[in-house]
Amino acid sequence: ASEEKLKQQPAAKVPWYFANGFLLFWGLLFFAVVIPLFYRLPTANTMEDAKKNVFIAERAYANLYTLSNLGNKMVGSKINEVDAVNFLLKELELIKANSLKDYFDIEIDLSKATGSFPYKTSASYYQGVQNIAVKFSFKNSTSDSYLLVNTHFDSKPATPSAGDAGFMVAVMLEVLRVMSTTRQGFEHPIVFLFNGAEEIAMQAAHGFITQHKWAKNCKAVINLEAAGSGGKEVLFQSGPRHAWLMKYYQKLIKHPLATAMAEEIFQSGIIPSDTDFTTFSKYMPGFDFAQFINGYVYHTKYDLLDRIPRESLQNTGDNTLSLVRGMANATELYDTAAYKNGTTVFFDFLGLTLVQYPLATAKNLNFGVAAAAVLLVFISMWRMSSMSEVTICNVIVRFILVLVLQLVSFVLSLALPVAVSYVFDMFGMSLTYYSTPWLMICLYVCPSLLGLSLPITIYMYFQRNGKICAAYHLQLVLHAQAIFMGLLAVGVTYLGFRSAFIFMIPLLFYVVALAFNLLTTLHDRGYAWSGVIKATQIIPFLYSSSHIYLFVVALVPMQGRSGAASNPDMLISGLVALGTLLSFSFVIPLINTFRRPSTVIFTLLAINAVGMYLATSTQIGFPYRPKTNVQRVSYMAVRNRFYEYDGTLSKDESGYLFNFQDRRMERAWLGTRVNLTGLQSMTARCQNHMMCGMPLFDSRYVKNRLQSKFLPRTEPVMPPGITTLELVNKTMVNSTVARFEFEMTGPPYMSIFFQAYEYVKIVNMSFPGDYLQKPPPHPLAHHIYIVCGKDSSPIKFHIDLMKSDADFKVPSMELGSSGHFVTGDNDPETVRFSSTFPSYAVQAFWTASYTRHIF
Repeated sequence: ASEEKLKQQPAAKVPWYFANGFLLFWGLLFFAVVIPLFYRLPTANTMEDAKKNVFIAERAYANLYTLSNLGNKMVGSKINEVDAVNFLLKELELIKANSLKDYFDIEIDLSKATGSFPYKTSASYYQGVQNIAVKFSFKNSTSDSYLLVNTHFDSKPATPSAGDAGFMVAVMLEVLRVMSTTRQGFEHPIVFLFNGAEEIAMQAAHGFITQHKWAKNCKAVINLEAAGSGGKEVLFQSGPRHAWLMKYYQKLIKHPLATAMAEEIFQSGIIPSDTDFTTFSKYMPGFDFAQFINGYVYHTKYDLLDRIPRESLQNTGDNTLSLVRGMANATELYDTAAYKNGTTVFFDFLGLTLVQYPLATAKNLNFGVAAAAVLLVFISMWRMSSMSEVTICNVIVRFILVLVLQLVSFVLSLALPVAVSYVFDMFGMSLTYYSTPWLMICLYVCPSLLGLSLPITIYMYFQRNGKICAAYHLQLVLHAQAIFMGLLAVGVTYLGFRSAFIFMIPLLFYVVALAFNLLTTLHDRGYAWSGVIKATQIIPFLYSSSHIYLFVVALVPMQGRSGAASNPDMLISGLVALGTLLSFSFVIPLINTFRRPSTVIFTLLAINAVGMYLATSTQIGFPYRPKTNVQRVSYMAVRNRFYEYDGTLSKDESGYLFNFQDRRMERAWLGTRVNLTGLQSMTARCQNHMMCGMPLFDSRYVKNRLQSKFLPRTEPVMPPGITTLELVNKTMVNSTVARFEFEMTGPPYMSIFFQAYEYVKIVNMSFPGDYLQKPPPHPLAHHIYIVCGKDSSPIKFHIDLMKSDADFKVPSMELGSSGHFVTGDNDPETVRFSSTFPSYAVQAFWTASYTRHIF
């Protein structure tokens, strides 16, 4: 009798005018909960709290003020090699003087390192780069296993680097200050490393770990970096393959923000950055933290102190102090190799708590939830067949149809936003969201929701009559969604990615809701079951939206410096589409519980249309804004000279070499005062000359060389200094091998490019042999990237060539030398040219020379 009553109950729908309100509810939930919690910071401690032995943001801020006001700290400059070093030594000596000497020993060591190692397509050579290391130990400690805490104080060109990484320098100073004045012991000595050369291939880190007297004792590292300015820091790498580390993070961190997905994205190469952790992780496990909010000012002149709130220092300081104290007592440091036991899955929930579990548990959980979903979906279909008085085969046939439609919905939800990004880029309008992030809602979120909802809404329109009621059809839609989520969770897990949890979480809560509905009569009471779905999807919605929002905040500014070779909107649109799919996959079909769900469809279309108009026809869609969302413009005023084998000068040219950082390139300057008459593609030059016949600065210039452009000028560029390369000796090593010995002098940044002619082989050189054994791919030449810190003495090196006929009286090798006067003065014409750029273009430019020789 009760089943008969259930069959007779109509499936009442909610009035149509509430449909858009339903969608609005989820939007308000995001802006009312996710956004405030994402940007929430603790109250900054002041000097009044100093007696509490806690991190004092006010004190750290004072250190940051002094350090950032020194100015740009390029390796080799007086500010970096003298002023910054003196500031740090003075602060460290003051900390040592005020420390509890009965409890602690503090040893300060200033060292210089010289060495080389392969880095990407070059060999990185450094000479006299400086490290300031502080060994901090408890007097009763007998441990010879040290904890390493690292950051850097050097800068990229043309930035005061308050955020990257002056912020972390101030944090480390304050952590040492607090620990050295607190009567609290610890087991393992701590080495605080302030390294002076990170920005160019992490050279000081390599110098420390391969040469310093304390390096062999360091068993774990906490690396502190920045790709933004202000806000929270995120843990984006741990390990590798040391799951025990995350137990300490979970236990000790006061303000958690971490995700294994960030680690997998970073290690995929999508992010155009690297950190010292890359170097240290080859020798020890550890953590890699970074500031990431407001990456728009990263590596620009606007990376200033006033962009950093004291509360941000407090957030990072609280976390770092607690983690350093805890790790300094970790028993695992005695023998970290014994605890190398696999990876872990970890993620935070809204910055409130951290969840972490072993990879084996993750596999069981993902497979288990997927299996439970399949079982409950089958039980639900069996109930439907029973209540609707149709065969189970009839229900399964309907379900297969819905599965096909849901597959179409899945594809459309991902494809439509990507299609928008493709079309915009095709018309030269990429990065429209760069300064106006809410445009992503119009351009990407709405098309994704349309893709998710349109096929199902059309299907539901034609299911008004039949033995299987509309409410059951809608449940089949959600069941199909669950099957696809389960397949994704299982598939991603099978492929070895820990990020499968992003699919498991929404599915888990759907399984819980479905089980509850089946255990009660809600499953068969019209749309009554939908209330449970809505309620249980709140948590996964908050989690999924906040999780993807973290990547949006981090990655959108990076698209302004990811180069011109690929469409950055493809990545962002795909990311936003994924976030929409995860957040709304079990929510958006519920618009069919309202009368006229088409009102939601038309609303989404209208928002998308308005967004497209604003992005394409108004200044809202222009990517750049002065001071806040700037365009990065990187170029060099170059003087190129080509000498032939007999020493005659065959070519002498001057101009500006642009290394475009963003997809819009020079199109962003149309209509401005910048005169680009004669701007040339580099493609032909790169085909005809070794390394394009240009002073390519670093690996990014090499990578972007085909997208770079050259603007000739008639007035010769006058470098502020001289770069010399001299062949000092040429001897026969044996009957077929000749040694060419060179001496090079010039500015702190230099490069050597060389390439042997046909029938000649390079068999040895002064620089790392493994680079010679694994040469750069064709058509790249060998590239030795040279950085001089405190030591500016001449660079002496040799190259050994082998030739079967031993005839070295003819051309055997082409060699190019370049000097980069990054901190030197530019000639008046270059200064005048730089003044023509619009206010939203932030320039990093300097003078460079290139000389081609044939030996």
